[in-house]
Amino acid sequence: MWEAWDANEHAHNLTDWSQEYDQFGQGGFYGRIDEIHLPAMQVFKEYTSHALGQQCNVWPDSLWIGIPAAAGDCRINGHRVGEREIMCQPGGHDFELVTPDAFGIYGLVVGREWLAGACGAAARPLLDADPERLMRLQLPRQTRQATTFLIERLLGLEGEGLEPRVHQDILGLALQEILREETPNTERPPSYRHRRRVVDRVRDHLESGATPPVSLEELCEIAHVSQRTLRYSFTSILGVSPIQFLRLTRLNRVRRRLCEPEAETTVSQAAADWGFYHLGQFARDYRRLFGESPSATLARHRH
Repeated sequence: MWEAWDANEHAHNLTDWSQEYDQFGQGGFYGRIDEIHLPAMQVFKEYTSHALGQQCNVWPDSLWIGIPAAAGDCRINGHRVGEREIMCQPGGHDFELVTPDAFGIYGLVVGREWLAGACGAAARPLLDADPERLMRLQLPRQTRQATTFLIERLLGLEGEGLEPRVHQDILGLALQEILREETPNTERPPSYRHRRRVVDRVRDHLESGATPPVSLEELCEIAHVSQRTLRYSFTSILGVSPIQFLRLTRLNRVRRRLCEPEAETTVSQAAADWGFYHLGQFARDYRRLFGESPSATLARHRH
């Protein structure tokens, strides 16, 4: 069991995943991961207290299945996950999640070779499918509940009475049931690809190292769209306005710098590098989002 009180630190606690989390919800963060490894299989349950923007990549030669613990405004690559849907992505492939406050998710990652051997031809549609087609799988409620029950029971053993091969075989049966019952949700709004490109242009600019934009007008110039299109693209893909996304991203980048300080790192310089020049307002916004002052973050990690 792993616990963390910083979103991006929490992102690194899931074994063999490459992840980066930005905190969207306001207040002190708490995250927990309960995790067990079986041969060619990773089983976990994750809880995050605040809304997050997550950049994810699962370990190579694997397949990830994610089952939200409850209905909520969860999105994968800009698509809202329905109440009776689960998520799926291949290993070694970047994908994006936006998750709400108080979010729980069950995760099952299996090696592709093991899955092909255990499930035979039934596994081929998922193993060979385009990642875009895999994102959301419709699954009967009974199958979903049975799978999460098995994962919850397995995690609750905490090493006592854990028979790896037996439990792997049981989860293999659950996977076979998922493969038999799942139906990909391939619905795409006509404007999805355009809206996705708009969001990606802004994100790519922020990651390029160029001077960060600070206004809606600058964002429109970067994305080559009108304010209306910009707003619609961000709210439909990420669930936040473009200005909210910009402010949250900049604040999270400052926090990341303060959590990994160099000898000469200062709060004022880290803030200025991300376009915050009014230090009083910056400090208030930072405390509101993360539940502590920027100087407290720097002091703790420098120590």
